[in-house]
Amino acid sequence: MLRYLWLALALWGAVHPMYWFMTYMSQNGWSLSALIDAWYVNASTTGLVWDLTIAAIALTLWILSEVAVRRNWIALLAIPAIFCIGVSCGLPLYLYFRSKPVA
Repeated sequence: MLRYLWLALALWGAVHPMYWFMTYMSQNGWSLSALIDAWYVNASTTGLVWDLTIAAIALTLWILSEVAVRRNWIALLAIPAIFCIGVSCGLPLYLYFRSKPVA
């Protein structure tokens, strides 16, 4: 049951932030560089960007180290999810893959 909660959180973590990114881009032009510039408009947003960047790097290292031991290669799909969508999708997606019952 918990496994499916991880999957639901991964889906929510993909859809909800993307809604806000798309809303911003539809109102301010479809420029990815403008979106990234908006992440650095003040100290608060810059701090949040660095917080999430450091968390993404730490999570990636954790995934790589665990995959090397567990040989759960499918869990590597969480890494592109982290950097293309966000930690809010990548972390629960990794936990979903990691919680697969051991055969």
